[in-house]
Amino acid sequence: MHYLDNSATTAVSPAAAQAALRLMTVKFCNPSSLHALGVAAEHELTAAREAVARALGANAVELTFTSGGTEANNLAVFGAAAAKRRTRKRIVISATEHSSVMEAARQLADEGWEMVRISPAEDGTVHPEDVAGVVTADTALVSVMLVNNETGAINPVADIFEAARLRCRDVICHTDAVQAFGKLPVRVKSLGADLLTVSAHKVHAPKGCGALYVKKGVRILPRQFGGEQEKRLRGGTEALPSIAAFGVACGEFAIAENLEKVAALHAYAKEKLLSIDGVVLNSPENALPYVLNISAGRVRSETILHFLEEREIYVSSGSACAKGKPSHVLSAMGIDKKRADSALRISFSKYNTRDDVDALANAIAFGLKTLAYR
Repeated sequence: MHYLDNSATTAVSPAAAQAALRLMTVKFCNPSSLHALGVAAEHELTAAREAVARALGANAVELTFTSGGTEANNLAVFGAAAAKRRTRKRIVISATEHSSVMEAARQLADEGWEMVRISPAEDGTVHPEDVAGVVTADTALVSVMLVNNETGAINPVADIFEAARLRCRDVICHTDAVQAFGKLPVRVKSLGADLLTVSAHKVHAPKGCGALYVKKGVRILPRQFGGEQEKRLRGGTEALPSIAAFGVACGEFAIAENLEKVAALHAYAKEKLLSIDGVVLNSPENALPYVLNISAGRVRSETILHFLEEREIYVSSGSACAKGKPSHVLSAMGIDKKRADSALRISFSKYNTRDDVDALANAIAFGLKTLAYR
């Protein structure tokens, strides 16, 4: 098997899997229980919170665990809007956000908020001056993702947030860092983020767990009620096995070492794939090397995906959450429909090798000679 769809999800590391198993079978108690077993479980929760926070350069009290990146993004968007709704009416997002930000913002627009979407520049990134140009005194929230999940484009969010605050001093600034976390050094202070989203299953931990960083002093309102957990910002019993595994996975980060390895693999893949007649690059030249987006206009994505799957090679046509719908990211970048319809997202992890790339390139080359556009 050649698995090259790591932006959708990653394989759980053995150590993280063992941590989850231990919390399901040994220290399985509810961390809110007051007896000794509950206290032991609470200690595990605290240790995991500290591990994730440490990886972000944050304080543990600033971290709220959620069911994943989607819930964390929803909590950020709706929570910030609710906290500012008496005096504000505008939210600003990039046109290339993950659907969990895009759809949350669209819901607010249906409720009467003014939503402003910023298109990326030709280099695939959102520029600070474009955001600053639409931030006004009545802007509640600016949300721009750190790394795009389809193209790997790296947005200069620190500069974006600085520019936004020059126009509106107390605007809440949020970044979806799901695709950046564990791959780049993500430090909340240097990014200038008030809110920041991460997800466990993108960093070799189980699905069903994410976290929202909420800077101390920043006020957002909860989206669900009925529990004292997570400082009442996200009620409900914490998914401790997944959370503990998340903490272990964060302790396994080797960002510089893995980035160097993946960058070399990315360069090799780009050279191999772009040498195939008809293949063009969609990712920006300076994209995060973990993501490589290409198009081969002669064959639709769905057709070649199944062709590759038959050979146990796994990539995607874009965001897994879109489930095959046309890419709003490529559309916002000005890529024409036919080219977008043939897009493939190849995404690497620390476990990938040149053998995976060779298998992919050989299969795509063969497929483009034998498959018809349909």
